[in-house]
Amino acid sequence: MKYKVHWLIDGLIEIDANNTDVAEKIIKEKIESFVENNASFFKEIGAKAVQGQAYLPGNDE
Repeated sequence: MKYKVHWLIDGLIEIDANNTDVAEKIIKEKIESFVENNASFFKEIGAKAVQGQAYLPGNDE
């Protein structure tokens, strides 16, 4: 019997940057490089998207 498995990876990193655009670009480039270097793995597991958003830490964190 075949089962579908839906998985998520959630992460949080602190990056020194001048603004949110730069912070997002830094981690985006790291993730894209990792995915590119492991393309067959990501294809095998059916990875479709990676997303994130930079923000300044505050009281709601």
